[in-house]
Amino acid sequence: MKKLSLLSLALASTLSLTSHPSVASQTTAVTQQAQAAHSVFQSKKALAKNIAKNLRQLQPTLQQQLSAYSLAVSADKLVPKDAQSEFDLQQHNAQIRSLKGLPEQGDNLLQLRLAHRNMLNDWQQGEPALVAFAPKGDDKHWDVVEAYDQQGQLHLLDAYTLPDTPVFIVELDAKKTLTEGLAIMRSVLASTQQPTLQSKYSTQDEQPLSTTVLKQIRVNDDEEPWISGAAEVYAIVTGVSPSRDEPVLDIVDMPYLDHDGENYYPNQVLIHWNRYRWQAADILLMEQDDNTNYKTLASKLLEVATAVLRAIPNPDAQGYAIIPQLTNEILQAMPDAWFTNDDDYVDVYYTLREGQTYRNYAGASNNARVTLEPLTIDPR
Repeated sequence: MKKLSLLSLALASTLSLTSHPSVASQTTAVTQQAQAAHSVFQSKKALAKNIAKNLRQLQPTLQQQLSAYSLAVSADKLVPKDAQSEFDLQQHNAQIRSLKGLPEQGDNLLQLRLAHRNMLNDWQQGEPALVAFAPKGDDKHWDVVEAYDQQGQLHLLDAYTLPDTPVFIVELDAKKTLTEGLAIMRSVLASTQQPTLQSKYSTQDEQPLSTTVLKQIRVNDDEEPWISGAAEVYAIVTGVSPSRDEPVLDIVDMPYLDHDGENYYPNQVLIHWNRYRWQAADILLMEQDDNTNYKTLASKLLEVATAVLRAIPNPDAQGYAIIPQLTNEILQAMPDAWFTNDDDYVDVYYTLREGQTYRNYAGASNNARVTLEPLTIDPR
């Protein structure tokens, strides 16, 4: 999905706070992010070249693994586990996991995906394939995509025109990465926030639960490079604890939301209202990409949100007007590198209220539209 400028968000900011990170910390964060992006890029490039040179030998395995309904195969089924091989998958996987704030020991994250199902028959009939990998940096500035042939020669493909020849793409398994990353974020946030919903509900199991349900969502149809594949979107719900002057940040996965320009009807609970003061909360929509360290991201979110509240002597005096300030400060505090081709801002919804219905409701940046409805869940 194309990323939008945050300049429009400045109009929504109603309070100037001193919670922004220092220039030095911003510079450090950007440098670390750039280093992570380079390392992930280098791993994908090296694997692409290795697979391209061995594509003929790998064809039987790929023929068994791929179909019109499953266009991707994990790299650990294609690369020998021998540490003496040309590409040490275990070493690269451990490095990528570390850069993303995930446990170094875990499932392989790299995969090979056919760019489009229409290419499958041509490849199965013997047409030579290329092996590509996504460029670095902001996808709005991509002109060409690099790809290797079976002789190891480099080809330059147009970034916005799907090739006529079959192309495999080396990439991170976005669903697997996001699932693990969101679990890390929830762990970091839970370590400093209120007890979890489960433990809280266990003492209130006779009380109805007031929620808001996402009935429909659509993200604008933007031109995006063909190599990017399906989106992986998640929501950050922001608000203030009902019991103390601390922020509450909840992470909600949206695994069904794969493509721009399509309507989705998930009937998914987004907000549990007993978590938030003043019957109000904001929702940030974010898209995961390759280079963000989830542990760092969660810590930064919490750090900034806490600083916002601590800068306000009496939050109750301002009521729910504080929440948009909290959300804006979170957005403005993130390094610019996090809004290129890393975990990307999609849209934001300010001051959603408990018990309200929002139909075909546009976000502040007009990049997403949602229908939200209240739902009370009665005890058994």
